[in-house]
Amino acid sequence: MYEYELQQARSAELRRRAEHERLAREVVRGRRSARREAAERAAERAEGGAGSESHTHLLHRLRFARPA
Repeated sequence: MYEYELQQARSAELRRRAEHERLAREVVRGRRSARREAAERAAERAEGGAGSESHTHLLHRLRFARPA
C-alpha cells in the first residue's frame, strides 16, 4: 500500500508541475503578443498609418552624394 501512495503523490506532483509549466508558457505567450501589438501600433503611428511594408527606415532617409 505504501508504494501505491508514493506513486499517487509522485503523479500528483508531476501534474502540478505540468500545470505550472503550462501557465508559465501561457503568460510568456501573452506578454510576447502584447509586445508585438504595441510595436505594431508604434510603427503605425511613426509611419502616419500608411501601412508601408518596409522593414527599415533606411529607405526613407535622404540620400546625399558621397565625396569622390
